[in-house]
Amino acid sequence: MGIISWIILGLLAGAIAKFLLPGRDPGGFFGTTVIGVAGAFIGGWISARWLDHPITKQFYDGATWAAAIGGSLVLLVLYRVLFGDSRR
Repeated sequence: MGIISWIILGLLAGAIAKFLLPGRDPGGFFGTTVIGVAGAFIGGWISARWLDHPITKQFYDGATWAAAIGGSLVLLVLYRVLFGDSRR
């Protein structure tokens, strides 16, 4: 997959992570989008590096989607923990 595919996957993974973890986010839509893209990259890297599952060239691979969504969820939780109370 190319960089554009990872960005699109990250946008979708960020939306899915936001759906799975509803609530107020400090960054709003833009912050969630950036977290989704970063989560897709980090999840893919972790999957290839430590879980011994290289990222395939197929956009519709379930393990790739799971890694991207999992990375987005982890980053979203960390983002809420670190910056969640700043809007009050």
